[in-house]
Amino acid sequence: MLDINFIKENKELVKKAVIDKQLGESVDIEKLLDQYQTYADLLKKVENHRALRNQLSENISKVSADERTKLIAEASQVKEEIKSSEKDLEDAEVLLNVLLKQVPNVVDSEVPVGKDESENVILRQVGTPKKFDFEVKDHVDLGKYLDIIDTEKAVEVSGSRFYYLKNEAALLEYAIVNFVFDTLRNPEILKTLAAKTNNPSTKAFVPVIPPLFIKAPVMDRMARLHPIDERYYFEKDDLVLIGSAEHTLGPLHMDETLSLSQLPIRYIGFSPAFRREAGSYGKDTKGIIRVHIFDKLEMESFTTAENGLVEQDLIVAIQEYMIQQLGIPYQVVAICTGDMGKPDYRQMDMECWMPSQNKYRETHTSDYMTDYQSRRLSTAYVDSTGKKRFVHMNDATAFAVGRILVAIIENYQQKDGTVVVPEALRKYVNFEVIAPKEK
Repeated sequence: MLDINFIKENKELVKKAVIDKQLGESVDIEKLLDQYQTYADLLKKVENHRALRNQLSENISKVSADERTKLIAEASQVKEEIKSSEKDLEDAEVLLNVLLKQVPNVVDSEVPVGKDESENVILRQVGTPKKFDFEVKDHVDLGKYLDIIDTEKAVEVSGSRFYYLKNEAALLEYAIVNFVFDTLRNPEILKTLAAKTNNPSTKAFVPVIPPLFIKAPVMDRMARLHPIDERYYFEKDDLVLIGSAEHTLGPLHMDETLSLSQLPIRYIGFSPAFRREAGSYGKDTKGIIRVHIFDKLEMESFTTAENGLVEQDLIVAIQEYMIQQLGIPYQVVAICTGDMGKPDYRQMDMECWMPSQNKYRETHTSDYMTDYQSRRLSTAYVDSTGKKRFVHMNDATAFAVGRILVAIIENYQQKDGTVVVPEALRKYVNFEVIAPKEK
């Protein structure tokens, strides 16, 4: 969340972010500031009463018996007033925090203002979509023909929006995982990309297999609990299945104060991602693009305030590098204010070319949150002047396995129905072509 003093000092900027992020009907900054004043007045009242109580306690031992009786009675009355005021203060603080959590992050000045995804801005396109001299098949037909994807049996076993990966597709998943881990731990690659983006650090990413459940209150501190109908929430246990590895990577340093020498801290997590896909009925019902569970590699980074933006630049460069290594055409998209998440200061997406749909589809996202999440998580560091500050956080997709498999299968399909394996992945699977199985 934002610091209340920042909101007070930048009221119009925050109000603009509320409007630009399409939250004007649910977030009222004037109401928040009024509530803060109520809280501040109550806090002052409580502190004054406590000071009076302490003074009375000190004086009791210095006066006569008659005066002592009078002071004890007065102290008793002040004690009751403190008790009542503290309850009012507690209630005011609860409401203040509720209102604070509703306020979105402000946005970078370069973020396009728009109402929804239709006003996102394409920054660049890289690679040329292949012109096929045969009728292109989609990943569902190819997956069935090659016996590498089975959605029909998954529907019988688990329901809609589930799938089996089989044979070469299962092996390709772990080829992608190893490719990402190798890339993000390669000092030469990171050195080149850091120099390209003016990032001062070439520090490697630490591979992590994170927990799949997160406590609901911790998910709320991540500002990712709501809307709750998008989550698989187990009320009895007060636990939530993560929608991405970032959800349990982000709190890895919750309630910690880091030293300057520790930063940046970079993680690459691999985990399943669980999505209810609420509100997506009728969208991408065929295939493995929009499903309830898929495996995903996610980057999470903690930096100083000064390096937060160039850290995102580095992460975007890493995303582009890895897509380029797979030889898939893509475009980089600046997400507009109305399509951004509430914690985001700047969001960038990658969209890979899907031949069967004859268009680019979102496969990657990169979110820079400044200190919006870390303030809620109490993840701080001590800067060079000795001042305690909140870290700046970035999270981003390395690869969502299902979607990148779709892009690989469709872009590398051949006229005879086989699929060529991208060269960058061949050393991990020891085969170059996926062909139909012999009956």
